[in-house]
Amino acid sequence: MTAPQSPQPNPSPDPTKEAAVPRPVGRGLIWAVSAFLLGAILVYNSVDTSADAKPQSSYAATPTAAAPTPTPTPETPASSAPDLALARSVPKRLSIPEIAVDAPFTPLTLGPNGQLNAPPAGDKNLVGWYQDGATPGERGAAIVAGHVDTKTGPAVFLQLETLKPGALVEITREDGIVATFKVDSVETFSKANFPNDRVYADTPDPQLRLITCGGSYDHKVKDYMANVVAFAHLVSSRRA
Repeated sequence: MTAPQSPQPNPSPDPTKEAAVPRPVGRGLIWAVSAFLLGAILVYNSVDTSADAKPQSSYAATPTAAAPTPTPTPETPASSAPDLALARSVPKRLSIPEIAVDAPFTPLTLGPNGQLNAPPAGDKNLVGWYQDGATPGERGAAIVAGHVDTKTGPAVFLQLETLKPGALVEITREDGIVATFKVDSVETFSKANFPNDRVYADTPDPQLRLITCGGSYDHKVKDYMANVVAFAHLVSSRRA
């Protein structure tokens, strides 16, 4: 699968590409600018088995300033549960029973060109988290990316686009807390017109973005033409 790619507006797949992501400057200001740096995530997972098939793609973004917080919609609550916000803690495992996902995390960083690097394409059951952004359960929008497929077959987020609103997503964190998120919506966006501000904008409450590739596959560029994004918000937490 190829990672989600967005245009290069002035405002996080190809093994040689990466994707961008933002998070506050003091961690508040950096994430705001960071999150908009995020542009569109590109998780490349090509199903092309040709020798020159690219193993992974990236996420683009180069905003010049932090974008304003999006106007709340039914799909993205204005303040889902600010009082439920957790302290910062690295995510260890992702579980989405509805689509049979049970996978470990790997940290993702930005590449030289300011794009978010995609997760390694060699492991089909692995998700990546933008380590300089909000951690799942912390205030802000935590960014999680995974491949839809790889050159060897289906991957972790193969069924992400079939996820329904109301589905639960559980993330086990390093501090022993399991953060539970409820899916608000799952949408597909063209990489040529990716809504960076909506996907990567900082939020006043704990939210989650799950991103993978989608749409048609272009064999000429060895990349998918769209990205699938699941929007979710924190509803509860418990000790593992």
